[in-house]
Amino acid sequence: MTLHRQHKAKRQPSRTPTRREKTIDFSDAPKAAMPRNVKPMLATPKAEPFDDPNWIFEVKWDGYRAIAEVDESGARLYSRNTLSLDTRFASIVASLAHLGHEAVLDGEAVILDAEGRPQFHLLQNRGGSKQGTLVYKVFDLLYLDGHDLRNLPLRQRKEILSQIIDLPNVRLSEHIEQDGRAFFQVVAQQGLEGIVAKDGRSKYATGRRSNSWYKIKAKRQQLAVIGGFAERRGNPRVIGSLILGAYRGADLVYIGNVGTGFTDQTLVDLRRTFEPLIQTACPLKYKPKMTAPLHWLRPALVCEIAYTNWTGDGHLRHPVFLGLREGARPSEARCEPI
Repeated sequence: MTLHRQHKAKRQPSRTPTRREKTIDFSDAPKAAMPRNVKPMLATPKAEPFDDPNWIFEVKWDGYRAIAEVDESGARLYSRNTLSLDTRFASIVASLAHLGHEAVLDGEAVILDAEGRPQFHLLQNRGGSKQGTLVYKVFDLLYLDGHDLRNLPLRQRKEILSQIIDLPNVRLSEHIEQDGRAFFQVVAQQGLEGIVAKDGRSKYATGRRSNSWYKIKAKRQQLAVIGGFAERRGNPRVIGSLILGAYRGADLVYIGNVGTGFTDQTLVDLRRTFEPLIQTACPLKYKPKMTAPLHWLRPALVCEIAYTNWTGDGHLRHPVFLGLREGARPSEARCEPI
């Protein structure tokens, strides 16, 4: 038995189907064994929203992308890089154990505030805070009751998905048809991260970034590698700012420092996380010039940064730290000012 299965929520007896459920047509979905450790389909960045009668549009949730597997022995939840999320999001795993179906689901674990908006910083601090409501926003169904659905059109997969989701902490991620521009404006006005546009005719492209899905951001956010940190003046044990890098081609280049967006506890937690990564060499192609004492890190940690724009010399303007992105690889932090 592998390590991730030690934390699986115990499967409950199958529930009675709700009135919402009806007979599911599996005629175009071949019988197959459940796929395991699935790498999710990824969206391609796009600058502007659009309208198209063949496409659907969803909120881009600001949380942790997560694949769920539910079978006769229980449920498990894991990141896009197949790291277990069972302990972190135990209440979601417990709810999924009551699904009443064998299934593989794709979605996002988020914390919603009182207005229903996702708050990524609350998700980061979940260990010390119980603010907000933790939910799993499910937007795709890859496998159900012995049938592989990945070659079905997205609209058909979502129709089947809508019939089986009826659980605490697990909610269907709704979508709208055709009117991407208007939907984007509403999302932007509500202060949400953006939208995801998806071709309703598309198959599920496991582990691939596809032009059948586009992510269109209303907020400017950038993945960055933490290349080091500067000490706070007068207190060498406290972080003053993080030194950020991103890949431009094969080079990890400096894109600025961030010194805002932290709580005192975040700074303590980051300092502890950095200790085993400290090294003498600068991991960036060119060492930035700063007056504060600097500490360099092995480039293994990725964080999310909000910003207003890019400067002419390729640095982030007005960066704000949003949190670590534990499921992201450093190679995903690329200079993409979109």
